Amino acid sequence: MAVSAFVFLECVAGRSKDVAKLISGIPGVKLSHAVTGPHDVIAFVEGPDINALGITIISRIQAVSGVLRTTTNVVVE
Repeated sequence: MAVSAFVFLECVAGRSKDVAKLISGIPGVKLSHAVTGPHDVIAFVEGPDINALGITIISRIQAVSGVLRTTTNVVVE
């Protein structure tokens, strides 16, 4: 069963739009938007299981230049 999560990103100042565009091309990232508020980018990510989801977030999203930190909220319903 697929696992979904919302990932909230904090970015280097002035890089939000660039980061949102870059992560939108990562497999598993279904939506990615630069936003206002306490976070700079919000992404919706899916994976076939929790391990694949973790790899996408840790190895791909966090590796994008301009990403400072991420907070992940896994969908439970």
